[in-house]
Amino acid sequence: MPGKVHVRKQTVSRLLMLGVLFLIPFIGQALWAQASPRTKFEISFSPSVQSAPLTGRVILLISRTNKVEPRLQAGDWDNVLLPIFGLDADSLNPGTPMIIDERTRGFPVHSIRELPDGDYYVQAVLNVYTVCHRSDGHDVWVHLDHWEGQQFNASPGNLITAVQRVHLDASSGYDVRLVLDRVIPPVQAPADTEWVKHIKFKSKLLSAFWGCPIYLGATVLLPKGYQSHPNAHYPVVYLQGHFSLEAPFGFDPNAKESSASAVGNTNLHLNLLEPRRPLDLVNQALVINETPYEFYKAWTSDNFPRVIAVTFQHPTPYYDDSYAVNSANNGPYGDAIMGELIPAVETQFRIIRKAYARVLTGGSTGGWESLALQIYHPNFFGGTWTFYPDPVDFRRWGLVNIYTDKNFFEAPGPWLHPPRYAFRIADGQPIATNRDFTDLESVLGDRLRSGEQFAAWNAVYGPVDEDGYPEPLYDPVTGRINDSVVAYMRDHGYDLRDYLQTNWPRIGPGLVGKIHIACGDMDNFYLNLAVYLLEDLLTNLKNPQYGGSFQYGRPMKGHGWQPTSNVELLKTMAFQIAKSAPASDNPSLWHY
Repeated sequence: MPGKVHVRKQTVSRLLMLGVLFLIPFIGQALWAQASPRTKFEISFSPSVQSAPLTGRVILLISRTNKVEPRLQAGDWDNVLLPIFGLDADSLNPGTPMIIDERTRGFPVHSIRELPDGDYYVQAVLNVYTVCHRSDGHDVWVHLDHWEGQQFNASPGNLITAVQRVHLDASSGYDVRLVLDRVIPPVQAPADTEWVKHIKFKSKLLSAFWGCPIYLGATVLLPKGYQSHPNAHYPVVYLQGHFSLEAPFGFDPNAKESSASAVGNTNLHLNLLEPRRPLDLVNQALVINETPYEFYKAWTSDNFPRVIAVTFQHPTPYYDDSYAVNSANNGPYGDAIMGELIPAVETQFRIIRKAYARVLTGGSTGGWESLALQIYHPNFFGGTWTFYPDPVDFRRWGLVNIYTDKNFFEAPGPWLHPPRYAFRIADGQPIATNRDFTDLESVLGDRLRSGEQFAAWNAVYGPVDEDGYPEPLYDPVTGRINDSVVAYMRDHGYDLRDYLQTNWPRIGPGLVGKIHIACGDMDNFYLNLAVYLLEDLLTNLKNPQYGGSFQYGRPMKGHGWQPTSNVELLKTMAFQIAKSAPASDNPSLWHY
């Protein structure tokens, strides 16, 4: 019959079945919602602190204690398992709540429903993002550093809530409301003194790349007699490491003779390592250097080497430190340090502007940087004393060989797939895996914006992804390694062992006797494994022989170990400077 549609019974049955299948998830969710009371946090910001919309990362912190605010416990890695939850806020208006509920990703607790029943102290932070219109054509939302070193819980301008005590019971449900009504104040920069001076300026190169203001800085420690001998010029020790405004080597003229020992306490900054990395304080094999009082007395004594010591500040929108190299994601930090920061320091202070009089040192991140600066600029610097450096051979990126392994989270094997660990204590006990670190960073920020270590390595060494953010080395869910990113990292010279091997005929003559590396045999982050491979390369290179040294702390010396005190280290550096100086210069290292 014209106009009448005949539908087969089988078709009707299939349509009904598809409809039922389509509805099943929604029916299940409705039944689950009825069976399980809603658990959620509602987080908004007050118009009293900001009237315009804000973009950033909302981070919820939950603690059993309130000795200090939960946000400040986030940097105390004795409490590394503090539950944290995070989600993005995109053009969030004042008063509009962001909802953190059972579906929101957390670490180490995956869902707020998994929190044991009990009393907690809760606090929220909004890590504020700024849009930067970069010169490479990408527009990205990132957290610009405000001279705090990319610390979301202490960054000026970030919003925080008051601490609220709550009772959480998933079986009964809860709805906790938090209001971001406080703004973290600006950092109070240390004042210049007779001994310590500070530099900070807007980088033309980096600001042009980012389309946002980017700053560089330095803290300069002057030797005894600098003011009273205006015609004297001095060698310089450039220290590398995580962001800090403290004086080099922990120099403190106000230190007391009864100052606490440095045993196991990197917060005293007596080691070159800043306490940035998770669980550094767990390291029970940290070498004793000297107290702040002991270093102050040595530096100001009559028989101590007369050198200038300089630490750099170069935080990026992805980390508290740039690694002192050019990067597709971070921008031309290497050029900015070599072409803007060092010239600014050497112009303002009376530094001998010759290679033999410029030496480098640093630990951890600063260890990698000090070695990289030396080998990338063999004829500009006169030697590096590098301690427990970040991976210097990507065949040992921790426990992973990124060139041959297929997964960042698990070891290969036909039947067993043991987890890859990222951290251990010095007796060998594994503590946290690569997956653990990745999950934590994913909570703190997506698109590799956590401001933490794994994300930082991606930003420094890797290419830019299509969305303008760093392209991941591996899938954060499956751990699958991206071979094209691996190839990019190697081809662009970030594998320092590979760079040395490839370029030794060209750079080797400028590096003879200049490379000195020390590392604990049980580095907490397995960094000693890459150092062994680097030593194997350098000791077997010919024409020329490298002429440097390697030292290992044994037994059970972990991350933060160095073979001597900083006082002895500086004397060793001064000896090499004096030995390398031309007779015409005769630098006054010990007297005038």
